[in-house]
Amino acid sequence: MGAVSYLNTKPLLYGIERSGIMKDIELITDFPSRIAQMLLNDEIDMGLVPVSVIPFMKEYYIITDYCIGSNGAVASVCLFSESPLEKIEYVLLDDQSRTSVQLVRLLFKEYWKKEVGFIDGGSDFREKITGKTAGLVIGDRALEQRKISAFHYDLGEAWKLYTGLPFVFAAWISNKKLEPGFIRDFNEANRSGIGHIDLLLKDISYRFFDLKTYYKNYISFDLDEQKREGLKLFLKKITHSSADVF
Repeated sequence: MGAVSYLNTKPLLYGIERSGIMKDIELITDFPSRIAQMLLNDEIDMGLVPVSVIPFMKEYYIITDYCIGSNGAVASVCLFSESPLEKIEYVLLDDQSRTSVQLVRLLFKEYWKKEVGFIDGGSDFREKITGKTAGLVIGDRALEQRKISAFHYDLGEAWKLYTGLPFVFAAWISNKKLEPGFIRDFNEANRSGIGHIDLLLKDISYRFFDLKTYYKNYISFDLDEQKREGLKLFLKKITHSSADVF
């Protein structure tokens, strides 16, 4: 099993790592696009992966009631710049999650209705966010960047304003059918982790952002019907685009 190694996954992993399910799994953590590639390559059986991997899978199953999502601003997936949106000419892209890359391309085309040049940012490009060159930054680095850049545009908030729906950035997805008993226990482990965020917060600290606010006001973990509708719409839009990356 693979999982993203960001702060936003810690509540889910808190429950999993303290459950009996650990005896049944081998847990690997890495950045999102790497976990997604491992799932595609059948190197893992399931993972908490960027949802834009779904159109590339021959077979997939969303296996829990929990995800990494937002119902509005998400805080850790943002477009950062030193210029206002209307003056941005280029966007450096974070290579750690293709879902966020697809989303920012979609928002520029359909919501902001602005043409810009997209550039692969490489492993870390934040010092290149200057002048009319903006950068898409995700995860923990985005929480840090909020204290640096003059402007930031939250992609979760922009999606909600555009569609009226929440957004799902990552979900627990398997590339094969899993035993119902395992899925039930795994779902319960996720639920337990979300229910013990206050205990988790006693074990971790982060100087760039208040984690209690992050977990309770920004990240939305329940994969409810509204999020499933948002996910369905997003997948429909990117499936009909010309993009060939997840």
